[in-house]
Amino acid sequence: MQVQNIRRAVLGALAVVAAGLGGTSVAQAQTVRVDGSSTVFPITEAVAEEFQKSKRNAVKVTVGISGTGGGFRKFCRGETDVQNASRPITRREIDECAKAGVRFIEMPVAYDALSVVVNPRNTWLKEISIDELRRMWEPSAQGKVMRWNQVNPAWPDRPIKLFGAGTDSGTFDYFTEAVNGKSKASRGDFTASEDDNVLVQGISRDVDAIGFFGYAYYAENRDKLRSLPIVWKGGRAVQPNEQTVINGTYQPLSRPIFIYVNAASAQRPEVREFVQFYNQNATKLVKEVKYVPLPAVAYTYNTDALAKGRVGTKFGGENLVGVTIEQLMKLEAK
Repeated sequence: MQVQNIRRAVLGALAVVAAGLGGTSVAQAQTVRVDGSSTVFPITEAVAEEFQKSKRNAVKVTVGISGTGGGFRKFCRGETDVQNASRPITRREIDECAKAGVRFIEMPVAYDALSVVVNPRNTWLKEISIDELRRMWEPSAQGKVMRWNQVNPAWPDRPIKLFGAGTDSGTFDYFTEAVNGKSKASRGDFTASEDDNVLVQGISRDVDAIGFFGYAYYAENRDKLRSLPIVWKGGRAVQPNEQTVINGTYQPLSRPIFIYVNAASAQRPEVREFVQFYNQNATKLVKEVKYVPLPAVAYTYNTDALAKGRVGTKFGGENLVGVTIEQLMKLEAK
């Protein structure tokens, strides 16, 4: 009798699961595999949740976080359908994809104000220049520039605690190129993670901490962090926000962020529908997760590229630091 009761309970639980899937079993559910950037993750996660609801869970979207570089390694081996990227694809990655016969469709989906943040209890830092960031982060600073007053004599004689994106991160690539003049050129003695939430926690607990990551993670944690206005080329200090990204004044840390779609995967209905849904709903969902949406025409370009199977990149394997939304739109229109 006890065994029969257990059997009935199990069958009942399975029925509930099947009902929750709208009559589609887990084994039958089609899957869209996404991986890559932690910066782009909040957008894609929001899109995936809404898309799965619209499909009554007949399609499962898995979204991983292995960093832009780590994600591209999987993508160029054909292991994923969609790649989240916080920078354009590099020449090396283009070659790796070509060797494996992976053709891709490039889609800018939003703009990010890469943010430099400190602990709210930091009383001495009201703004920071790119030159000061360089003195902090350049490779020659490793093991030498360890205190705040070594960067700027007006700052206190206290230890600097550096937090930043891991070396597989597109944010690390972009930040080092924008600040140090070369992608991946950086001191190595800092707390690194591809998971931006780890960085948020570290900075929020240490008054001497400073770090960088995508704007959405700052916006989500304003009660724990303080963002710094950036001074570039002797100009005025500019705070990261939607307005300064749109008008092009937050430089050089404004950047487009992307998804890349495997062209072969795009032939599968579930992948094509997911990418179409992404672009149709991007404006709303990008704003919800605190990034800056692109002009509507950008998402039209993306859906047209998908429909026509327009493969390749318009960035030539380069980061193109300092590109404004206006410049990006001219590039996309070519």
